[in-house]
Amino acid sequence: MSTRHLDYRPDLDGLRALAILPVLFFHADVSVFRGGFVGVDVFFVLSGYFMARIILSDLVAGTFSFPAFYIRRIRRILPALFTMMAVTSVVAWFRLMPEEFRYFGDSVRAAALFTANILFRQESGYFDISAEMKPLLHTWSLSMEEQFYILFPISLFLAFTFARRFILHITGGLIVVSFVACLWATGHSPEKAFFLLHFRVWELLIGALVAFAPRPNYRAGMSATLGTVGLAAILAAIFLYSDSTPFPGPFAAVPVLGAALVIHAGSQSRFPARLLTNGLSVFIGRISYSLYLWHWPVIVFYRYETGHGLTLADTLIVIALSFVCAILSWRVIEQPARYAAAFRSRRLVLSLMAGSMAAAAVFGFVVTRYDGLPQRLPDDVYAVYAATYDQSPFFSPKCFTDTNGEGLQAQSIRDGAVCPMGGPAAGAPRFIVWGDSHAAAMAPAIDAAAREAGVSGLFVARASCPPIPDAVFGPEHIVTRCRETLAAAVDLIERQKIPYVFMVGYWPKYVHRAELPGEGVFFNTSEALVLPDWSAPVRDSLKATIGAFAKQGTRVVLVQDVPEMGVKVPEALARAKMTGENEDPGLPLGYTMQRQKLARDTLFTVARETGATTVDPLTALCDQTRCHPVSSAGILYRDSDHLTLTGANSLAPLFKDAMAMIARSRSDTSQSSTDRWSMALPRQ
Repeated sequence: MSTRHLDYRPDLDGLRALAILPVLFFHADVSVFRGGFVGVDVFFVLSGYFMARIILSDLVAGTFSFPAFYIRRIRRILPALFTMMAVTSVVAWFRLMPEEFRYFGDSVRAAALFTANILFRQESGYFDISAEMKPLLHTWSLSMEEQFYILFPISLFLAFTFARRFILHITGGLIVVSFVACLWATGHSPEKAFFLLHFRVWELLIGALVAFAPRPNYRAGMSATLGTVGLAAILAAIFLYSDSTPFPGPFAAVPVLGAALVIHAGSQSRFPARLLTNGLSVFIGRISYSLYLWHWPVIVFYRYETGHGLTLADTLIVIALSFVCAILSWRVIEQPARYAAAFRSRRLVLSLMAGSMAAAAVFGFVVTRYDGLPQRLPDDVYAVYAATYDQSPFFSPKCFTDTNGEGLQAQSIRDGAVCPMGGPAAGAPRFIVWGDSHAAAMAPAIDAAAREAGVSGLFVARASCPPIPDAVFGPEHIVTRCRETLAAAVDLIERQKIPYVFMVGYWPKYVHRAELPGEGVFFNTSEALVLPDWSAPVRDSLKATIGAFAKQGTRVVLVQDVPEMGVKVPEALARAKMTGENEDPGLPLGYTMQRQKLARDTLFTVARETGATTVDPLTALCDQTRCHPVSSAGILYRDSDHLTLTGANSLAPLFKDAMAMIARSRSDTSQSSTDRWSMALPRQ
């Protein structure tokens, strides 16, 4: 093991530029940089290298001081970070809708406390707002590095003090353990693998290993060759990866090892040194931290104001704005905080840090505690936005299981301890509503019809878990977490021999394995729909499940999905009212039918082949030309594809005949009567 000389290396500033530019271009929708997100991994390697190099040199010299180290880190990182957060908070106060602002408050608090990566991992659920609406989403990587900066110096100090001879071995062992864990988590829980330190620390430790390991005295040609290979690995990941690449996992090793090789090679002549050490590359590398801080809020708010995806002109504008903000931040905030005499006082630095952290944490707490402070909105705007809170009671934790497994548990389902529906004194349950979050949203309609008919029933649902047991309807980790809930529901139906089952789901999502593309503020119906066909496992599971139920006399009602709106309806209407625009978030019927055709055909085919019945909400939500999220009853959607309680209640008449038939079935078991209430909309 050898210590490293702390001479300045311009090629590493150039490597920083190679890390930040792909990230910027990727986020700015420059399509050729579809794997630009790997720039963050290059940053991780650089951070690990610099931290190990600085700390080890001080330890060897006997000058290492924990207070001095952390003061340097504070001056380097926090002033620019908290300045960006403050400016972003002001803009968010005036522009974001309450739900968006509530999420923003969470992210401010988490970023201030160095836990943003943990927060965003927790927020990656089904009802989470889209990433495009999180101005501080990029702080996840900063929090991960800050956690590393807290733990690594202590660990290295202990290793240097008590096991100096084995530092390389310890580092190598930790890299192997973390990498293996990362491989496992990428396949089983990709959100954890992406956001949590222990699954990504191997990337930082590889940088540390480069700092620890002896470096041979390479000839210029060998250094250039090694550097070129490393550079090629990074560029290959940037241009060949995409957002569909399983990540981090084994694919992260390519840019990580490439960055490590460039650092280790230390080439100062020939290629790639000429690419990394030219004046422009070095300058971009020097402002790379500020460029990373500012580029994402600039992109988020620019897209928010324009209301659409980035055009070529928009891309050029946000890139230019990002550089302007970065240069100003670097000159006015970063440089003075690091080098100005006024900031040499430890007491001043610590006071500013503590004050900033406390202010950000309190601000975030207040915003979150008071639901995004809807009082900020004018009364007429809030009256529209309030539809967001008009939610079905069947989303209650005692009725419904969320994506994190919280709420109704499988054992409770098996025990029959589930939410009742219909008439409370109507005897044994005659039906069950079973499905996912769309079932929870639709349930009030079925409940109202059941109450009117004097029929009792049960309700079971889990987010993103359609009522299709033993089917592969999405990524393995999602299917796996649904199995126990689905099995428990089947067990309940079979043990209690429930006569009728309403199967409700977000069917287009499962037959295409994707939600409506581009949902959010930037939704655009002119973009071509990509509709892969994954309907076979859905169809097969439905037929097998319905067939198994039929053997015990249980009949199935397949409920077609509601039209997707593409935007969060209350937010879109509120935003339009606030800006004076004439917003119509309804969608053309042709677009909706194109998106939903495969799902609708699948359910109609299954119903025809199994004798199941169908109920179709499109008859009530669409006319001959458009599908409408607003009616005389009020606002029908609380987001882009879940009905409000008002919307669900307006659909109760669709289930009136079904419930009348179920009520008659108590004394008349003739199945021929079911033909009288099929309400399938003719396929288009």
